[in-house]
Amino acid sequence: MTTEMHQAWQQPRLADPKPLGSYAPADAVFLLKDLSDVELERGTEEREEAIQTGTHYSEMLPQEYQPTAEYVDLFQRTLADSAEKVALAAGVVSELILRKRGSQTVLVSLARAGTPVGVLIKRYLLHKYKLDLPHYSISIIRGKGIDSNALKYILQKHGVEQQIQFIDGWTGKGAIRNVLIQSCREFNERYETNLHDDLAVLADPAGSSDTYGTREDFLIPSACLNSTVSGLMSRTVLRDDLIGEDDFHGSKFYRHWLDQDLSNTFVDQVSRYFPAVAQQAELRAQELLEHPEPANWQGIEDIRWIQQEYQIHDINLIKPGVGETTRVLLRRVPWKILIDREDNPNLRHILLLARERQAQIEVCPQLTYSCCGIIKPREEHS
Repeated sequence: MTTEMHQAWQQPRLADPKPLGSYAPADAVFLLKDLSDVELERGTEEREEAIQTGTHYSEMLPQEYQPTAEYVDLFQRTLADSAEKVALAAGVVSELILRKRGSQTVLVSLARAGTPVGVLIKRYLLHKYKLDLPHYSISIIRGKGIDSNALKYILQKHGVEQQIQFIDGWTGKGAIRNVLIQSCREFNERYETNLHDDLAVLADPAGSSDTYGTREDFLIPSACLNSTVSGLMSRTVLRDDLIGEDDFHGSKFYRHWLDQDLSNTFVDQVSRYFPAVAQQAELRAQELLEHPEPANWQGIEDIRWIQQEYQIHDINLIKPGVGETTRVLLRRVPWKILIDREDNPNLRHILLLARERQAQIEVCPQLTYSCCGIIKPREEHS
């Protein structure tokens, strides 16, 4: 690296972030600008209209869905049923990260679905290997890229040659993986760094990741909720009038929902299973290293079929997988929900939300995914 580039890393140093979120600072540090006092939320129909007529989704926020008592009960039951399975997936990913990146790795989760998973990976490595790896949560936005100031902050703090592992919750179409690949390439070219664009996820139904716990499209309970399972943080925001040249991307901290927060409930309950799954996780990770199953992007075949079958002009209206379908039902205007079968246990919350939102449900046994949400195209609005 040139002397000039070394100097560029040192001056000016970015300011330390203000404490945000409901996780303990030892679990996660959010590299985000606090926009809690800014009115950013729009109603679902108004926001959908804006997105489909050209406003970027990162310039506004959806109104946070406040779950019914029935839905919170479903989350709790789902968590009780699947905590061990989630713990095993987190353990497998943690073991893979350790072997691929080493014991000095910085964990960097993608806000916000990646944040609970990053906390789980940090806790697993601390539990099993007594490794206390730093964990940051940063913003990445489709169509705009990753927060380069957040990356610069991490490299200034930990060293320009530092190994970074990016983390997310799951894959849908693989769109964020593509954004990450492009963002890392551009960052490396600009700053002469060597970031690796590998994205570690618990579930990879899209087949777009090389580091994953499973490729099964199963329900990760954190997908059931929004901020109340992600440290009480909103989606990330990037708007020129709010985010300056030296700012991190923005987010809101919903402090007034602290009494409803389930973020620590989720990670605490899953973490309890780490002792029970650690040996199996290590063996599974070793199998994946010895017989790797690299990304094959198999999910894109589903997308092409859905796009043709339902005559969807904009691929961004198709949201495959349990996690993405949940998001459609929580914060978009759903049109159709495609499911592989009615008795799929991963879909109980999907069917509950679909009834609440009056979305059409269709059974499609040929789906690679468990389900797929289709956002209502603008011309379909009544």
